[in-house]
Amino acid sequence: MNTPAGPPHQAPGAWWQWLHQLWLNAMAVEDVTDIADQVYRALIQLPGAAVVVGARWDPRDPAYLRILPAGGADPVTWLPTAPGWPGGPGLPPSPEPGGAPRSRLYDMSGPDRADLTLVRGPLLDSWAAAVLECVFPLATGDTAGLWVGLEKVPDTVTAERLAEQLAQVADVLMASNERILAARAHERRQARDAFLAEASLQMDASLDVQETLGRVARLAVPAVAEGCAVHLFRPDGRLEPVAVAHVAVAAQERLAKIAHDDTWLDATLCAGAARRDGVLLRGADLAGGPFAPDAADSAFALSALSISPLRARGRTLGTLTFLYSGEDGGIADLRTLENLASRAALAIDTTTLYAQRREHVRLLQHHLLPRALPEVAGLELSAAYEVGDTSLDVGGDFYDVVAAGGRVALFIGDVCGRGAEAAAFTALSRHTLRTLLEDGTPPGPALSRLNRVLTDERASRFVTALVAVLTPAGTGWDAEIAAAGHPCPLLRRAGGEVTEVPAHGLLLGVVPGATYEPVRVRLGDGDAVLMFTDGLIEARSADGTHFEDHLPAAVRELANGDDPAARIVAAASAFRHLGDDDTAVLIARVKGQL
Repeated sequence: MNTPAGPPHQAPGAWWQWLHQLWLNAMAVEDVTDIADQVYRALIQLPGAAVVVGARWDPRDPAYLRILPAGGADPVTWLPTAPGWPGGPGLPPSPEPGGAPRSRLYDMSGPDRADLTLVRGPLLDSWAAAVLECVFPLATGDTAGLWVGLEKVPDTVTAERLAEQLAQVADVLMASNERILAARAHERRQARDAFLAEASLQMDASLDVQETLGRVARLAVPAVAEGCAVHLFRPDGRLEPVAVAHVAVAAQERLAKIAHDDTWLDATLCAGAARRDGVLLRGADLAGGPFAPDAADSAFALSALSISPLRARGRTLGTLTFLYSGEDGGIADLRTLENLASRAALAIDTTTLYAQRREHVRLLQHHLLPRALPEVAGLELSAAYEVGDTSLDVGGDFYDVVAAGGRVALFIGDVCGRGAEAAAFTALSRHTLRTLLEDGTPPGPALSRLNRVLTDERASRFVTALVAVLTPAGTGWDAEIAAAGHPCPLLRRAGGEVTEVPAHGLLLGVVPGATYEPVRVRLGDGDAVLMFTDGLIEARSADGTHFEDHLPAAVRELANGDDPAARIVAAASAFRHLGDDDTAVLIARVKGQL
């Protein structure tokens, strides 16, 4: 920043050169007071100047006085709290915000000097004969003034020239302050937008309701306020606190109790929830509540309390409340609070709807699987199912066991894709196979009949299935196995040998008239047949290895203990780093004599 050189009155054009340099400097400072020294040093060099006094004030109190007498090196700044404060009582009348500078000439020998109020003392001390005043608005509620004490009363031409020069300086200071305020507002908007963007990312990072509620409260403290409470409406229409946060741990417990039990707060929040916009309560608005200055717990007295309704998708979900104990300058603007509340409401509503949909999906998935496996003498049956994708869609894996007519039929299958359409074909496939197998239809014909049903329906999704019918034979079981595009089952012998049963066939619902040839194997005591969907073998580790490579060893180790299906699924889940397909496993193990 360049300092204007030389007195601005010494040569023609010098004043305009100085004023131009003042303008350039004023457009570079971060606070208008940063150029005060330049202004005072220039004004004290005006012809006949005895003292220059400056002041700044709000509607209630002065902010400072700045004084530079003739011959002084630098202006001296006085604050109202300083001992020996030279300011007088009262404040000069303030112009309207955005108005032009107002100038006035005082004859200090006349009665009008009484109107000088705030700056009369320093001006009288200088023995000025006349005072030229220029008062100008910097912003709403922020006014400044410059006074030049003169050694003698100027003639009319000189007075008009000096008044014009003071007004020009005031114009520069006003423009500088306007630019500074605009820059600060821009910075606040940037900070607000950055905070809201980060808040959205944090709140959208989870689909868990409780975690999202906790994130909303923690984001706001201390970034927005000292304390925060989130209330949601219960089904009975009452507000219930679901998350609280406070910068002080001890205060957080107290806040949680107030949020849950206080009747004043409940009534205030209900009124706030019914409003279209947020509301800021302070002073008398807090009377009668736990946060009032005269409340029993004075440690919890607040300077302000803001309430923003939580609304999303046309519904009022509850309220977002912020607690402030500091000065007004720390209170976020209502627009920011309402924006944050809007984003929080949308995140809360999304996670709530997600949780509801997940429960509906869970119930639907439950009805697509058997409630329990039948008890069959001589066989130990085990099944497990794990959802690989936490999305809202229903998976297409299914399995069942039918014990009828002295034989046991096991089947497992997988409908391509997820969602409502996949669920419909899952139900169709499972119930069709179950009905056919209950009627004694062999595995191959049962798959052929299901294929015909699907092709007649012009199914848009293909289906894979595997059917094994076990019939008692002597001291063991004869197994007849047919497959339709499904992974081959594994056979674990009692001694631990694991082999693949080569059952193959075309996908269901693709080729009309397809037939399926069964494979027959003999199962003795301790032997087990393992049927599974492709989610088991397609689970991949971080290095890309498929669980299929480890499955024989897992079957050898786990298929002979308690609940073997669940143990194998758990082993695949622990192995999985990639892959999100559902997994179903069905095992039948020969146990003892028939």
